[in-house]
Amino acid sequence: MPLHDPAHAFVPYPDVPVPHAGTGPLAGLSFGVKDLFDVAGFPTGGGNPLVLALSGTKDRTAPTVQKLLDAGARLAGKTVTDELAFSMNGNNAHFGAPVNGAAPERITGGSSSGSASAVSSGLCDFALGTDTGGSVRAPANHCGLFGLRPTHGRVSLAGALDLAPSLDTCGWFAREAQTFARVADVLLGADPQPLPAQVRLLWPADVWALLDPAVRAALDGAVQHVQSLLGTAAPVDAVLESFDAMYWNFRYIQGREAWMTDGPLIERHAPPLGPGVAERFAWSRAVTDEQVAIARAFRARYQHHLGQLLGHDGVLVMPTMPDIAPLRSAPESSLEDYRNCAIQMLCIAGLTGFPQVSMPLAQRDGAPLGLSLLGPAGSDRSLIALTEGIAGLG
Repeated sequence: MPLHDPAHAFVPYPDVPVPHAGTGPLAGLSFGVKDLFDVAGFPTGGGNPLVLALSGTKDRTAPTVQKLLDAGARLAGKTVTDELAFSMNGNNAHFGAPVNGAAPERITGGSSSGSASAVSSGLCDFALGTDTGGSVRAPANHCGLFGLRPTHGRVSLAGALDLAPSLDTCGWFAREAQTFARVADVLLGADPQPLPAQVRLLWPADVWALLDPAVRAALDGAVQHVQSLLGTAAPVDAVLESFDAMYWNFRYIQGREAWMTDGPLIERHAPPLGPGVAERFAWSRAVTDEQVAIARAFRARYQHHLGQLLGHDGVLVMPTMPDIAPLRSAPESSLEDYRNCAIQMLCIAGLTGFPQVSMPLAQRDGAPLGLSLLGPAGSDRSLIALTEGIAGLG
């Protein structure tokens, strides 16, 4: 952990030297690692004191972390995560709330809170996070960062703690598009299904209709900029059946898998869980087999629906989140309302497993506001190339 951590972004582990190549495509860059990933010489705490106590010091480094070290990047430290990665607020009841470097009076968003905090506060150049329900995209929106939720399974999560394995992904944050793309070259390589030179930009009218007019107005300039480069977006309906159907089917899958992952630990040891997290696990425990079967069938239909809509060249341009980050002083009830609204947007990528990149292109009330591109499965690096062009680097 860095000696100077004014953002409280890093877990205060003893300083352990982690060898890195020193040369390579990421030489000169430092990075943080969400404390779900194993790093040799450190425990893996998962944002929970009991998990930390049971962890022991790891003797192997997760392959994705090792890739970054082998490419020359230097580990700055392990970053705070929301408890058991089951939150999107960025406030850990046991380890505190990392500071949003772009809007200190507002939440970072979770569960990759420390990673987003460290990058937005300038404490490292990029950082690894995970995204199950929005845990890279939400903090990227809130902290003014580039952030990717990759195609499901594209970036290895071996050597990392699970939450909901059929939804979990490994993404990362950066302040600059150029750094973001350098990491992409190492972790993604070439796309198995690259987008063509000319994409079809699509406007999910049903998603945009969720926004408050003030938020929509704040994103107008960014949307116009994207359309000036990629062409006018054609209106489509991205949602299948209804937002309610999307929301609940996503939650049933996430809840069942989260309980399968962490339920045995919770039942055996009854660890104290923070507000919001405790309630979500209690709800998850009650999800029925019938609800899960219906939800998995819905997911298969939705993957087909959105896959047909996008084809090989379609890209949705959409808001990353419903609004800027809530204030740190907001009550838990209003944060939960915000989270539930956000899931309606975020579950599009979550249910399909398709890649989504959030770009820090707008502001409202002095706080960052993200705009996203979502493409077909396997188009991750192509989306980031579009992002480079939009940021003026293409």
